[in-house]
Formats: sequence, structure tokens, C-alpha cells
Amino acid sequence: MVCMGCDPDIVTYGIMVDILCKAGRVDEAEEVVKEMDANNCNATSFIHSVLVHTYGVENRIEDAINTFIEMESRGLKPDVVVYNALIGAFCKANKFKNVHRVLQEMESNGVDPNSRTCNVIISGLISQGETDRAFRVFRRMVKSCEPDADTYTMLIKMFSERNELEIAMKFGKMIENGTRPSGSTFVKLRQLLIKEGREDVLKFLHEKVDLVKEPLFD
Repeated sequence: MVCMGCDPDIVTYGIMVDILCKAGRVDEAEEVVKEMDANNCNATSFIHSVLVHTYGVENRIEDAINTFIEMESRGLKPDVVVYNALIGAFCKANKFKNVHRVLQEMESNGVDPNSRTCNVIISGLISQGETDRAFRVFRRMVKSCEPDADTYTMLIKMFSERNELEIAMKFGKMIENGTRPSGSTFVKLRQLLIKEGREDVLKFLHEKVDLVKEPLFD
């Protein structure tokens, strides 16, 4: 491109950083960012979110924090994608107190959490065996944002693997009260429960769904 007189722009750099990070070649991605700086091409919030996420996956929590701080120092306002990446990094490092601080910062900056925010936290808690806390996050989540297919799938899988039918009954109560998966989501849950051999939980959920007047399938 350069030899043909076509200089890379922010889109080019963004693609390069993204694909290098996905390939686990974060050191090369860092070199791309340095090249950007040398060419007076400022990294976007997307590029920072990719780096923060990758550092989190690699358990390089200090690098994730420094990248986030550097982004703010450049005058870029973090959006929910960047915050989610930072939350994911803290969850990976089992630093849930820091997750709470990030959520507080989001609130103070007027950035609303989305389903991805909560799913990252729920997944992190489940991986640490904190199933009760994971379910409490879900209960708070439904008050502010809509759960998605990943949310329900994680919870049902958690119930199945840990035989926590008491929590499954609470989940069923929420379905009975109108908080329930869409038709396509329920199909995924049904397939998962059958695969896990949990027809008992599937029957329970069917009974609760039958109590809801609106049709289940979209």
C-alpha cells in the first residue's frame, strides 16, 4: 500500500490490531499502535477496547489498566465496549472489587451497562464457583437491561452442572412473572438441557412457561 502511494488510515490500523490480537500476536499489535503514533494517527476507542480485552485474556491486568488510563489521557471517553473489556480483564484476574468500581465509574459517567456487561460478570463468577453471586447479578440485571441468549444459557448450564434445582425454581418463578427467554433462546436451552440429561429441569421450565399467557415462540 505504502509503495503504491496509499497510506494506511485508521480503518487499516484498526483491522490490523484486531486481527493480530485475535491471533494472539499482541506484541505485533503493539508495534502497529506505535506506528500509528509515529504517523500522527490516534488510536480509536475500538482499538483500545481490543487491546484491553486481549490483555485481559492473557491475564496481563496491569497492561489492560494502563491501556485504559492511556485512552482517557488522550481525551477519549470510554464507551460500554471499552468498559466491558476492562471488566472482563478484572473478572479473569478474579478482582471483583475492581469490577464494582468500574460499574460505579460507568454510572457516574452516564454509561449504561448492557447484557454483555452482565454476562461477562456472570461468567466470571460462575468460573470461580460463585453461583449465588452470579444469580444475584442476574436478578439485578433484569431491572436495567434485557437478558440475552447467552445469559439464559449460562444460567441453565450452571443449574445443570451443579444440580442447583432450588435456584432453577427461582429462575422458573421469574419466567412465571414474565421474565423469560424468547422462542429462539428457549430452543437453545432445550437442546442444552437434553444434551446435559436434565429433562427434569426442562419439564419444570415448560410448566412455568405454560403459565405465561403470551406465546413463547417468536
